[in-house]
Amino acid sequence: MRKVYLDHMATTQPDERVYQAMLPFLKEYYGNALSVYDLGVTAREAIESARSKVADLINAKPQEIIFTSGGTESNNFALRGLATAYHKKGNHIIVSLVEHHSITNPARILEREGFEVTFLPVDKFGRIDLNFLERALKPETVLISIQLANPEVGTLQPIEEVVKLAEKVGALVHTDAVAALGQIEVDVEKLDVHALSLSSHQFYGPKGVGALYLRKGTRIQPLIYGGIQEGGKRGGTENVAGIVGMGEAAQLVKENLKVWKPKMQTLRDKLIKGLVERIPKIHLTGHPVERLPGHASFIVEFIEGEAMLLMLAMKGIYVSSGSTCTSKALKASPVLSSMGFPAHLIQGSIVFSLGKDTSEEDIEYVLSEMPPIIEKLREMSPFKEGWRDMEKWEETCPHH
Repeated sequence: MRKVYLDHMATTQPDERVYQAMLPFLKEYYGNALSVYDLGVTAREAIESARSKVADLINAKPQEIIFTSGGTESNNFALRGLATAYHKKGNHIIVSLVEHHSITNPARILEREGFEVTFLPVDKFGRIDLNFLERALKPETVLISIQLANPEVGTLQPIEEVVKLAEKVGALVHTDAVAALGQIEVDVEKLDVHALSLSSHQFYGPKGVGALYLRKGTRIQPLIYGGIQEGGKRGGTENVAGIVGMGEAAQLVKENLKVWKPKMQTLRDKLIKGLVERIPKIHLTGHPVERLPGHASFIVEFIEGEAMLLMLAMKGIYVSSGSTCTSKALKASPVLSSMGFPAHLIQGSIVFSLGKDTSEEDIEYVLSEMPPIIEKLREMSPFKEGWRDMEKWEETCPHH
């Protein structure tokens, strides 16, 4: 049976070149990077080489890269570390309602600790409203955190416009670029943000390693206290092999994205067009144009999502129904809820995320296998009777 992996927003397969680059640092060069003898020096040099590669990928300076354990730590670090470092200026933070939980959860904790937090609403495509953001700004606003791309619906946010508005009150801007790396070009000079989160396993590197870009001169309070690693900003013995792998993955993205991106976009468009033509009552979610090139997300009416995912998996097609980090929480997606979808439709959500190795044959396979699965599930659906008011909903739904 054919295996088609279309869940690259959950994780990507480490590239063979990444794996080979990591091996020596798991076997031969196992020294602690702070040791003064040759094993430690080799490890330190490898870390600094990886730091340069990651910096080069996003047009930053090597000293602006802080290695972390992944995207969640980077997001926690940015939100909490920047808010507390600039607390004397003010205590107001702005985040959007469609951020990853690694942003919204620490934001709510900061709120309980005395910070004022504004949660920005989004439109039916999942984009923030810049007019609402401008009205929310205050002299006390110290930090705005808006993701660059949403992993559930693929929508891109207008970060450059966010920065221009933030400058009016002197607020810092952080962006979560975890879903964007490996899909689109990310340039911190062009974005002009103060901080940006990355996660290695989202762009063909290993899990358990990430990075936070912090613009030179920007203060931050450590999240993890310990030794003097990472310039004293993040304690803990460095994951040398993981960092080497992330550096190698960053170099691969830098060298190949111009080829990967148009390929993913062409296949994505073929998938969207094919599914919409073959399956009635299926709707694209997220922005139709301002979206990641390898992302196609839908709501399929009259379907229970988990059954759909399981039946696709039985055919060797691996996809998700939303954020993998919360896939077992059994709650309606807050992202789709924020976009105006009612709970019973959110149950039919499905996300296809393409990667560098996705082929046309993979897309053809999905287009041939998915329509009969949907037809079968609709015939079996125990919810059919409860959805008779669908036509009434369609008259009022903002997405129609």
